Amino acid sequence: MRYPWPRTLFARLMLIWLVGIALVLAVSLALFVSERDRHGRDVLFEGVAREIAAIVDVLDSLAPEQREDWIGTLGRRRLRLTLDVPPPDAQPLPAGSPLRKALHQALPEREVTVLERPRANDGHPHRPQPLASVRLADGAPLTVRLPGALFGTPPPLPPGSLVAALLALIAGVTLLSWLAVRIATRPLSRLAAAADALGADPNSPPIDTGGPVEVARAAHAFNQMQQRLQQHVGERTRILAAISHDLQTPITRLRLRAELVEDEAVRAKIQSDLDAMQALAKEGLDYARSLDVTAAAKAIDLNALVAALCEDAGDMGWQVTLAGRAGMPCHARLDALRRALWNLIENGVKFGSRVDVTVAETPEHFEIRVRDHGPGLPAAELEKVFEPFYRAEASRSRNTGGTGLGLAIARNLLRAQGGDVSLANRRDGGLEALVTLPHPSTRSSAAR
Repeated sequence: MRYPWPRTLFARLMLIWLVGIALVLAVSLALFVSERDRHGRDVLFEGVAREIAAIVDVLDSLAPEQREDWIGTLGRRRLRLTLDVPPPDAQPLPAGSPLRKALHQALPEREVTVLERPRANDGHPHRPQPLASVRLADGAPLTVRLPGALFGTPPPLPPGSLVAALLALIAGVTLLSWLAVRIATRPLSRLAAAADALGADPNSPPIDTGGPVEVARAAHAFNQMQQRLQQHVGERTRILAAISHDLQTPITRLRLRAELVEDEAVRAKIQSDLDAMQALAKEGLDYARSLDVTAAAKAIDLNALVAALCEDAGDMGWQVTLAGRAGMPCHARLDALRRALWNLIENGVKFGSRVDVTVAETPEHFEIRVRDHGPGLPAAELEKVFEPFYRAEASRSRNTGGTGLGLAIARNLLRAQGGDVSLANRRDGGLEALVTLPHPSTRSSAAR
């Protein structure tokens, strides 16, 4: 059975605070009433003790034969006096009894005993009869029967109970505050996590729209925004792919017509420009495809993949070395990962002549470091080079600098499968690209 729960976050917080404050006030009121009763009992005991002390002083001043005549006069309505010892069935009260403490304070030099005697015939068998036994100055006994109402109130609070109650109040308010803040922030934390996931993977699943009305509206708006972003990226990808694909046909026609040019120098320049245009169209098509990776991920032998790439680079005459190993397979998209790593190796060879590749594994992710031995990059350009069509130096030609899409394609392909790539200058020279791929243990923890 589910109890009714307000739908809005405002109503939920108001309900929690109102109920919490009501509980706090109820506890405070109970403490106040208990403290008031305890103080009232103390005042009552002190008054009774002073009255008994006054009676004792009067009886001490009278001759023994005169005391019987004054017993009835001194004993008022709530006190009953007798000049004899307490009955044998009376039991002494504990040493910490408030009445006993008050009598000892009022009669510090007298032998005072506080007792209680059970009643059986007064209609209140649960209420004992309080008695006070005092020795007069000449040793004569005096027994004072006290009102039974003195024992009708609850026992006083033990020492330190007020401090404990205050600590309990503080703990209660803290718990209520934590509960209210948790209810208020947990949906927002879920929304923030979804926003982070959207930045890494635009195709991440939509978030749950349950919860309070305000949070549900925000989640619904977020899902709509994600859908529009996916549509926008898909449309841009299709446009870029269509342009890159359609450029191939006019480039091919121009290449055929260039063969009809008789001047060899002019024909060579035209062919060079057409080669650059075709390379740009091919890179544009590859970039578009990198934004829309739909291949399924599978277990990949990362050591074998990197070793094969290094061998291919060696076959092309490039100086590439390999070090390190991964201890277990990597879960990734094979073609996308191969293309991303090849772009990084090719980029390192272009600008650093020699490349060192290192494979490592941590509890959180796999690491692949691709280091060149070139001049490096200014710190301000370490992120800009991942922008499409950006080249670090304007003086570079397309033969050396490429189209400016290689690093952008590599980052898109890696981020689409939960990885990433970043650049950093080495202190001993050269530029290092750090590729990270999620570890299988990290994926399983995130799934749970």
